Amino acid sequence: MPGDDIARLIYLVLLGAVIVGYFFVANRHRLGQVAQQAAIWGLIFVGAIAGVGLWSDIRRDVIPRQTVFADDARVEVPRAPDGHYYLTVGVNGTPVRFVVDTGATEVVLTRKDALRAGLDPKSLSYYGEAHTANGVVRTAPVRLEAMVLGPFEDRGVRAFVNSGEMRESLLGMGYLNRFERIEFVGDRMILSR
Repeated sequence: MPGDDIARLIYLVLLGAVIVGYFFVANRHRLGQVAQQAAIWGLIFVGAIAGVGLWSDIRRDVIPRQTVFADDARVEVPRAPDGHYYLTVGVNGTPVRFVVDTGATEVVLTRKDALRAGLDPKSLSYYGEAHTANGVVRTAPVRLEAMVLGPFEDRGVRAFVNSGEMRESLLGMGYLNRFERIEFVGDRMILSR
């Protein structure tokens, strides 16, 4: 630390000590209450400083966002706090949130997402099978009119609708293989064509 900074620090410490000393002398007959209030205000101050200092980390984890770079023809996706990558893709004109699953062969829609994308899950033929960590589930093959992710649009994409319960639709390798490059850099996944 340069000499000027040390001198300023000493001045501020002495000034703070004088102010705190005066406060305690003026309120010496009720020191217990003063100490309690000082502790509360100290914790509030430390909490506010910690919140401001950690805001960039908190924001990244609480509100991860996918970023589209149209000029470079790429999409960057941050890793979510649970360790997965999530993409919002337009399916038949409807935004659908997918979990990126490199272990899945194809695109798999939940019944709810299929309905939102204009497919009627009740009218589909569930004659396929998928082997998952939770066992075997029945699937119905479908063709999606369009899947749009930032500047990328794909038509006639093969997908499946799952007859079982799933929390998120899966974006498998059948769709990811349409990209020229899939990179994992730090805590981001970058898709480019």
